Amino acid sequence: MDDLATFNRARWNALVEAGVLYSRPALEMDEEKARQMIDEEGLLGDVAGKRVLLLGGGGGQQSAAFGFLGAEVTVIDLSDGQLEKDRQVAAHYGYTFDIQQGDMRDLSRFADASFHIVWQPYSINFVPDVRPVFAGAARVIKPGGFYTVMWHNPFSQGVDDEQWTPEHGYPLKWPYTDGEIDPTIFKSANWTFETESGERREVEGPREFRHTMRTFLNSLIASGFVIRRFSEHLTWDDNPEPGSWEHYKSVAPPYLTLWTVKS
Repeated sequence: MDDLATFNRARWNALVEAGVLYSRPALEMDEEKARQMIDEEGLLGDVAGKRVLLLGGGGGQQSAAFGFLGAEVTVIDLSDGQLEKDRQVAAHYGYTFDIQQGDMRDLSRFADASFHIVWQPYSINFVPDVRPVFAGAARVIKPGGFYTVMWHNPFSQGVDDEQWTPEHGYPLKWPYTDGEIDPTIFKSANWTFETESGERREVEGPREFRHTMRTFLNSLIASGFVIRRFSEHLTWDDNPEPGSWEHYKSVAPPYLTLWTVKS
């Protein structure tokens, strides 16, 4: 691991220990929940028996969904803590997962065309360059296989979600460029969240990077992926309180997902 991977691994382990939302394993899965989690666009079809790689996908959430639907699941993630959640899921449901610790930028351990689906939850913004990730995914996916990848909306990534005012809305604080996000332009480098018990926690987060729309789309296309569907993660709240996270999502949706097929 390089310095970035070592740092982000430590930060994610700390977030897991603190009880961040993304490390809470899905231990009450059913078919509706599974489909909503991993196939909200209805593109994957029957995944039973298909080999699925969860790329940067520890935490015991997507693995629970794919496992429930009968897929053969491999999980690779930097964080020991995140992968432990997938082990909990496997033990809870009686699944057999292939759980591996590693960097999403190096998939050399996997053979060519060895997966029907590569499913990447929000993780690619923790590396500075999408190209080695896309190249690795393209190599390990079978022709015609799906690559689903979520990333931070680059337009909203420079918006301060904690500084809303009635007069000016949410301030834009960062130029629209590729590169590492400087946490000092916002409130702090910490992630603030509520634990399952309702306790408010503040934990230093990992290093994060912006990947502009131009860079992201052109790199996917150059790696041989055909875009099938695009989705934005908006609020489900009809009348969110101004200044709240749900209100921010209604103004500047923070997460985007692309559904692509390997040509």
